[in-house]
Amino acid sequence: QLQASGGGLVQAGGSLRLSCAASGRTRVTYYMAWFRQAPEKEREFVATITGGRHTIYADSVKGRFTISRDNAKNTVYLQMNSLKPEDTAVYYCAAGQPIFSQSFQESAYSYWGQGTQVTVSS
Repeated sequence: QLQASGGGLVQAGGSLRLSCAASGRTRVTYYMAWFRQAPEKEREFVATITGGRHTIYADSVKGRFTISRDNAKNTVYLQMNSLKPEDTAVYYCAAGQPIFSQSFQESAYSYWGQGTQVTVSS
């Protein structure tokens, strides 16, 4: 089970930090990822972090977002800086054991959180 939190309303240029606490069957060795879905758009990959803390980012968030994890707390974070209106979306955390080359794909993740809304005003 994954529980996401930290969303909200922020002005463009501002920052937010999302958290996702994992419990149950998830393991500290699992990849943990963030995806997002904007209105009338498909869900898209944002970032992922392996158990060994290797990270991958979508080009649209590189240099602005940072994914991290605290294995002792079984929690993954997404620090979002320099937010833009186009970052507005419902953000979902996910966990799984994908092949590294497929770690940006939704289908590679078995566990999903409920989503948290991020709204960036211009």
